[in-house]
Amino acid sequence: MRARRVARATAPARARAVAAVEPGVLDPKAWRVRTAKLPVWPLTVMFGLMPVWWGLGVWYFVWPFFGVILLALLTTRGDVRMPTGTWLWLILLGLVAISATRLERVTSLLIFGMRLGHLFTALIVGIYVYNLARDRVGWARIANPLALFWLAMVALGWLGVIAPKLSVPSPLTMVLPDSVRGERFITDLARLDATEFNPSSRNPIYRPAAPYPYTNNWGTAYCFLVPFVLAYVTSVRRGVLRIVLLVSLPLSVVPAFLTLNRGMFIGLGAGVLYLLGREALHGRMRMMLPVGGLLFAGWVVTLFIPVLDLITRRTSTTDTNSDRFDLYAQTWAAVMHSPLLGFGQPKSVDTTHAAEPLGTQGMIWQLLYSHGIPATICFYLILLLVARRLAAAVTPAGLWLSSLPVIAAIVTPFYAYIDPNMSVLFFAVGLGLAAVDGPVNREPREKPA
Repeated sequence: MRARRVARATAPARARAVAAVEPGVLDPKAWRVRTAKLPVWPLTVMFGLMPVWWGLGVWYFVWPFFGVILLALLTTRGDVRMPTGTWLWLILLGLVAISATRLERVTSLLIFGMRLGHLFTALIVGIYVYNLARDRVGWARIANPLALFWLAMVALGWLGVIAPKLSVPSPLTMVLPDSVRGERFITDLARLDATEFNPSSRNPIYRPAAPYPYTNNWGTAYCFLVPFVLAYVTSVRRGVLRIVLLVSLPLSVVPAFLTLNRGMFIGLGAGVLYLLGREALHGRMRMMLPVGGLLFAGWVVTLFIPVLDLITRRTSTTDTNSDRFDLYAQTWAAVMHSPLLGFGQPKSVDTTHAAEPLGTQGMIWQLLYSHGIPATICFYLILLLVARRLAAAVTPAGLWLSSLPVIAAIVTPFYAYIDPNMSVLFFAVGLGLAAVDGPVNREPREKPA
């Protein structure tokens, strides 16, 4: 008689090495690398609570600290995916940091550090949003904080329309030491002004600016956020927030027009032409309806606000154009004395034509003067790479987001946005890059609020 054989289950070698008797050890899911999900609440605190930070006067100053929080969460979670252009961003940050060696005063490090912090935060915001979307977190959940930011900006823009003379010190302004309060740039950031007003102008007008210190910043944010809002309402098909956003779009036109920001109109126009050109090349005309709706809303507003007359009157009774060209010429001449690293930050100039510091009145001029030609080239390469990657977008939402790097490049001769607007831009860009790089969850189970 043959010996009786006993059947024995054989576990894989790696299973035996861990614990052969543990239940579920043979389950393939047990060997997957698990990473913690990134929370959405930091974005809500940053963008959704913007009116709180502005009301305290600390908005610009606390923004880089939010970037540090996002970086800590990304580092703790691990397995971070890097979107297109990340390595160029790191080179840009390195070049900007090195340009600090060109600062003339140690006290200038405060403002320099804040600007560097805004650039760093924009990169981290883009990476954070990109990873949230690639982790299949609901598209609406991710986008809601920036949508709340838009609504707050429109509401504060209307504050400038209804109460244009509102100007009060913030809590931060009242506690700043006199030595810091004497810095014009710091007081501009900390003070609560509903509008920007130049009493020395021959045609003074109150132009909506809140929550920003200058009306040009408001116009820049408007350029970046309109495509995002249109992407939101074409992607998210239900929810109260979608309805509110649809209502806010035509309402936003009034404060937008009253800013009299020519660069804002140029940027949005370039974005629209880019989208229409792309659609025409593919034989599609589906973007004509929303674009036509926007143009119609703008035309209706012009029936009540003589925008063209106001802009013509402003440019004909001031030296705004000659001031800018004179400033550009002086800035370029100065750059030739330090083309590689610039001078660290904008610098005041004693001239009868340019009342603003050299290296302002445009992103390209700020980069050239403050950080040099290599840093400027690096920034434009980032926009080029992002635009090329987003050109793969085919959905209506993706098309609207693909216009953002084009708009950002077009407005650089007019507006600088090394401030929270850089984070606004790359928040939306992060959403777009995630959509073209992999599947995203466009229909969240929970109803967006």
